[in-house]
Amino acid sequence: MPRKINIAVLGATGLVGRTFLRILEERHFPVGELRALASERSEGKLVPFGAGEIPVHAVREDSFDGADFALIAVDDSVSREWAPKAARAGAVVVDKSGAWRMDPSVPLVVPEVNPDDAFEHDGIIAGPNCSTIQLVVALAPIHRVNPITRIIVDSYQAVSGTGSAAVEELKAQNRAIVKGEHYEIDVYPHQIALNVLPHIGSFSDNGYCSEEIKLVNETRKILHSPDMAISATTVRVPVEVGHSEAVHIELTHPMTAAEVRDLLRAAPGVAVVDDPSGSQYPLPLDAAGRDEVFVGRIRNDISHPHGIAMWIVSDNLRKGAALNAVQVAELLMARGALPSKQRG
Repeated sequence: MPRKINIAVLGATGLVGRTFLRILEERHFPVGELRALASERSEGKLVPFGAGEIPVHAVREDSFDGADFALIAVDDSVSREWAPKAARAGAVVVDKSGAWRMDPSVPLVVPEVNPDDAFEHDGIIAGPNCSTIQLVVALAPIHRVNPITRIIVDSYQAVSGTGSAAVEELKAQNRAIVKGEHYEIDVYPHQIALNVLPHIGSFSDNGYCSEEIKLVNETRKILHSPDMAISATTVRVPVEVGHSEAVHIELTHPMTAAEVRDLLRAAPGVAVVDDPSGSQYPLPLDAAGRDEVFVGRIRNDISHPHGIAMWIVSDNLRKGAALNAVQVAELLMARGALPSKQRG
């Protein structure tokens, strides 16, 4: 019988934090003590876990004492403050924020893609951006057998990637539009209902926005390909859950679409849904609540002799965030790298 693992979840009241709790339960993670942590304004709230609810506590200096893992899903500035404290307390931190991803001393891990990197940590392991995770899960099996030389990716990202306020704003705008009523524009710079916004994050001097730069840099780091040519356009769409990506890759050698399908059907974490003649291809509605990265519309790119085009969809709250972090913890446990042993 596996020993019980003490878990601290910082950001437990947010969309990703609640998904952490749900996935721990669904995967029968051997949870011992579970601490739901958030800011002081959330002190005393209840969040669902198991057959009941557990109280939320304000994060404090001693909140991570005795914890084996700290799963963190908070703003970058909050993570920069608390992740090192959790690590010093002896917990292995698996962090979902952007605070540590490009730190050269912190591994950036997707278990299906670069599991060995997880064991190079010094207390903190970073989880990639949600759009990056689904991209590399789908592309890594191809890259291993036929190195990718260039990636062009256009993402269509759900509002839940911004947080609960964005989800509520989309719902409110939809209701108001149906009724012909006035509606507020607050979370995004423009109306999101019945619209698409080619803008996620802040713009840099080169015309790319921060979400696009994250996708480029994180993909290079995870695939251990620092010079890979990658360009991205990230778009916010009026979908509640589920990020979609139109991807074009250029390979070192020619490969048929059928060969790519076979590779992906055998790849961990990937589900191929690819029968366009029967209108079967990945959809955000179908991916919501699922753990797989769905890939379809796989075809040879008619513009390049070594090119492949595809469509990738995944639940951004699950595989794109919470599930990936729990899988990292499971990976460490499976290989006997339990935090208590590291603490001695």
